[in-house]
Amino acid sequence: MNPNQLTIEHVQEILLKEKYVCDRALATVVYLSLVMGKPLLLEGEAGVGKTEIAKVLAKVLNAKLIRLQCYEGLDANTALYEWELSQGRCCVLNWKKSSTAIGKKSETEIFSEEYLVKRPLLEAIQTDGANPPVLLIDEIDRAGHGV
Repeated sequence: MNPNQLTIEHVQEILLKEKYVCDRALATVVYLSLVMGKPLLLEGEAGVGKTEIAKVLAKVLNAKLIRLQCYEGLDANTALYEWELSQGRCCVLNWKKSSTAIGKKSETEIFSEEYLVKRPLLEAIQTDGANPPVLLIDEIDRAGHGV
């Protein structure tokens, strides 16, 4: 879908083909987001279709849908990434036990991408740029102030 060839009516037609009925106001907001290449923030009461439009947009844009489900106690670190500590500890233990160069790893190697678990926010911003994902941040009001 080429955003430069879109119209508001075209957006409504595309969404309707995916069985998502939207009014002109929502189609206009989606249209502007696509044409301007800007994020779209939707808020509203439960059950009005915010999650569904994210799913439909991911489908029609042929983009990956990444979902961050917020909950009480969620902080920025958990939303971004965490380290695979169990594998890192095993690496350190092997490093201490081994005197061979094969078994040694420096701290910089332990804290490398090999042991990094990407969470939704990091996954969304580390895209190749060819086809950005649709990031759905659900129930953000439940998250702590650190997100």
